[in-house]
Amino acid sequence: MSNRFPTGLGPSQRQLRVAELIRRTLSDVLARGDIHDPELNRIPITVGEVRISPDLKIATAFVLPLGGEGRDVALLALRRNRAELRRSVSKVLTLKFAPEIRFELDETFDRMDETRRLLSQDQVKQDVARTDDGEDDAQT
Repeated sequence: MSNRFPTGLGPSQRQLRVAELIRRTLSDVLARGDIHDPELNRIPITVGEVRISPDLKIATAFVLPLGGEGRDVALLALRRNRAELRRSVSKVLTLKFAPEIRFELDETFDRMDETRRLLSQDQVKQDVARTDDGEDDAQT
């Protein structure tokens, strides 16, 4: 995936505000079951984050079904209903153009679980304990 931020800078304040507004609106629409797809309305979906391009035309929503089960089904249902979701979100937004909404699985929780698993390993605990005791890592 290419970097959408010029010169390595992070998103602008406008991008952050619009992305958060899209995230909240999308969460509300999904929670209320406003979309006319029974399969999508059966799946409780968490919208963890939305990232938007600098031109505010493409929004990527990182989503995860509650409990993490049925990821592929949820992603397919969201992608199938993306036009209706875009219309629902655009009613709330006050932008010149309604952004195209793309859906990706939110893997943040999986990465956190993997980090916890790694940190709980005995070898890592020993390394952390040695560093905490004042040993200098420069010797290695």
